[in-house]
Amino acid sequence: MKERNKLLLMLAAFLACFYLPVELLPFRNPVFEALALVRWYAREHVLLCLVPAFFIAGAISVFVSQASVIKYFGSKANKFLAYSVASISGTILAVCSCTVLPLFSGIYKRGAGLGPATAFLYSGPAINVLAIIMTTRILGWQLGVARAVGAIIFSVVIGLLMHLIFIKEERARKVEGELFAGEVEEPRALWQNALYFAAMVGFLVFANWAKPQEGDTGSWASIFAAKWYLSAGFLIMIGVMLVGWFKKGEVSEWTQSSWTFAKQIMPLLLMGVLVAGLLLGRPDQEGLIPSWIIAKSVGGNSLLANFFASIVGAFMYFATLTEVPILQSLIGAGMGKGPALALLLAGPALSLPNMLVIRGVLGTKKTVVYVILVVVMATISGIVFGIIIK
Repeated sequence: MKERNKLLLMLAAFLACFYLPVELLPFRNPVFEALALVRWYAREHVLLCLVPAFFIAGAISVFVSQASVIKYFGSKANKFLAYSVASISGTILAVCSCTVLPLFSGIYKRGAGLGPATAFLYSGPAINVLAIIMTTRILGWQLGVARAVGAIIFSVVIGLLMHLIFIKEERARKVEGELFAGEVEEPRALWQNALYFAAMVGFLVFANWAKPQEGDTGSWASIFAAKWYLSAGFLIMIGVMLVGWFKKGEVSEWTQSSWTFAKQIMPLLLMGVLVAGLLLGRPDQEGLIPSWIIAKSVGGNSLLANFFASIVGAFMYFATLTEVPILQSLIGAGMGKGPALALLLAGPALSLPNMLVIRGVLGTKKTVVYVILVVVMATISGIVFGIIIK
């Protein structure tokens, strides 16, 4: 199939999801919830979240040399620097578990080590400043602080464990990568590339700036009021830099690379969102697994309650910030504080759509280990937290 036909097919699928007339369907059941979740995802997360992320990932693949990625994130990179940058990336990006995937795929395919790459993969959606602030304000400062500290520690520990578990494969990959690790002549100065990526990330962040709570008149509300002006400003900066600093061939290669990421990731994401909606429904709506079972299973601070919360969090799709009101409802229904933290640490960083895409990048074995590490660590953290605040 020609690339043009693939693009048209993907565009048709997106428009079908975007305009899916779910309100006209005569039934209300898990199938309805699956279709409704897909439409919501297409409307809220594709154009302003995923599409910019695809372009950033494509830019990483084209404009950042493999030697540079290996230098800062590869096997010979300064471990403290590599893991420090990877573990706090979420404070800058503020993306969800699906939006981070193209960025993760981009740096990993350019030669980043498995450890720093998976630390970045976890931290991107987990260490979201706004989400942590909302957690503190709505669910209490104990959960807010525990979430922030736990997410940073998780990203580093998970990255290190992934590196150690697959160290033989990493060494083989390191030898292959070293062939490209020499000094290369960069077509632009470092500050030019840095400014260009900063503008792209700026657009991604401000275009998705969340609406403040009702009655909030602080700086967050002011930024929200100006979000489209700020976003437009960053777009203009990107256009000016593309015209002034980049060759025509580079821009063409950039769009091709972005399209490659879109082909790889979009179908898996939409399929995963559909399945997640079928099984778990939407917030306040039922899927095949009734919500009362979930609420009843996460009371107290037992091993089973924390493990169940981690599993549900790992497979359910949480858009950025939606986990907070969902948890507020679950806590009101009797959910323990330990399981609440377990869900906060596993949920935003993982989802069924997220797992399908990670498998396409890392393979089945690495993906299974990554998911197990997140679930086990979230379970243990929930138990410890539940004991401390008891």
